Amino acid sequence: MSLQNQTILITGASRGLGAAIATQCVAAGAKIILHYGANAKAAQALQHKLGAAVLGCLQEDLRQPGAGMRLWENATEMAGPIHALVNNAGIDPPSPLSGDIAPWRQSWADNLAVNLMAPAELSRCAVGDFRSLGGGTIVNIASRAGERGDDIDHDAYAAAKGAILAHTRTLARALAHENILCYAIAPGWIDTDMAPKGGPKLDLALREIPLGKMATPDEIAALAVFLLSGACPSATGATFDVNGASYVR
Repeated sequence: MSLQNQTILITGASRGLGAAIATQCVAAGAKIILHYGANAKAAQALQHKLGAAVLGCLQEDLRQPGAGMRLWENATEMAGPIHALVNNAGIDPPSPLSGDIAPWRQSWADNLAVNLMAPAELSRCAVGDFRSLGGGTIVNIASRAGERGDDIDHDAYAAAKGAILAHTRTLARALAHENILCYAIAPGWIDTDMAPKGGPKLDLALREIPLGKMATPDEIAALAVFLLSGACPSATGATFDVNGASYVR
């Protein structure tokens, strides 16, 4: 798949899935802008590794109001026209029903800010620019949790991821005639730092995956590159499940 002549903004790109997507986009010929929330050292190391294809690293705390718009404006000022957006950044702080109300409220606010509002704001900015470019592509990294739900302590996370799926479908339906394509990828467990590494939690995670293993970041990155390549525009609006058959619809 070729991404020649594309400039792509990737959020949450300092490590894990975001770094894998960035690496494969560069391998396919793209120029990229790396966003990171806090880990400047990792983002800069990735920039050094990938070389001149990285047009820059931008920091933005996506929990803050207006962060998506600031990030887009800074990215376009740095790199010029952007042809595609990968909304990968995500958090999953627990939102348990028991205990004090204050941390529950904060978890909901943070989950919605990072997992929904920032991607939606970035997409809004992207669509405005894509219209002047004659089209563009948005890939939203959602979650299996947004389709089937999650455990009771991660209600806010599941709700935000479910909303980003609806957002993706709405944009796809409304904008396809303008050559603006929108896709969602909904992984289950991914073998990254955020996944359980051992003990009962890992055993439980693997028992529910018929394939018997977690997805790798490279698997999901390869799918993202395929979608960004424009090889199958008729799939706009679709959600791609990558979960080892742990959730089949």
